[in-house]
Amino acid sequence: MTDHDTTALVTADWVENHLDDFQSDDPAYRLLEVNNPTVTADSDYTPYEEGHIPGATFFDWDEDLSDPVQRDLLGKEAFEDLNAQAGITEDSTVVIYGGGRVPNWFALFAYWEYKYYGHDDVRVIDGGKPYWVANDYPLTTDVPEFSPQAYTASGPFEDIRAYRDDVEQAVDTGVPLVDVRSPEEFTGEVIAPEGLQETAQRGGHIPGAQNVPTTSVLNEDGTFKDPDELRELYRDVGIEDDQEVVTYCRVGERSSIEWYVLAELLGFDDVQNYDGSWTEWGNIIRAPIETGEAE
Repeated sequence: MTDHDTTALVTADWVENHLDDFQSDDPAYRLLEVNNPTVTADSDYTPYEEGHIPGATFFDWDEDLSDPVQRDLLGKEAFEDLNAQAGITEDSTVVIYGGGRVPNWFALFAYWEYKYYGHDDVRVIDGGKPYWVANDYPLTTDVPEFSPQAYTASGPFEDIRAYRDDVEQAVDTGVPLVDVRSPEEFTGEVIAPEGLQETAQRGGHIPGAQNVPTTSVLNEDGTFKDPDELRELYRDVGIEDDQEVVTYCRVGERSSIEWYVLAELLGFDDVQNYDGSWTEWGNIIRAPIETGEAE
């Protein structure tokens, strides 16, 4: 595992040393396992009901953290209610983890959503659930029950979120766009990862985007690469620390991973996640697209 100079990322050892705190009814510390069981069903992910970190509450990305009608984030009141019922307050230290084809795939979307609603102290376990399981840290099937709390969200903070108009402006002005999907999705060879729904009519990428696949920011054990390696990945495609950057993928979850890398691990000041992503852009009538490799 690699050291990063940030409180936004915690090690499995740190979590193990705080297990009593996560299992206490005191809301100072709360642990969340976040996933989309439909997507992770064909991965090595250990389902929550078969074993999770002691004290962890499960949130389903699709059912708990999304608006099912508008394909949007939860509204502010719904977000407050979700946290209140889980025994979380706005002052809780919330630690999030998950699994899937990429460690913390949906967990980092949850992290971004918490930041969108202004939660101050939210963290992610480096390596996620795959690292925890592979290294024989403790698991349980006991589902915790915590006393409901009052939760007051701030925000939303729109400066970390990109909408269609923002992306159109980025294309026009040359703001760097990072497409975090696989090379096959980026070139237009495929529209969605194998086994997942094709949510767009066309394949390809947003004009001017650079492809930095999510897998490239991780070590073999699923932990994040060290900051120097991460900076080099982005510098290789012409992105420096002082630039505004927009990340995107298919539905906004994988892009939240690299939003986190840029904003939290590398300290970029102006990073936005386009959660509409290719599902929106690839379905817009007359929206410009490019296929093939980036120039």
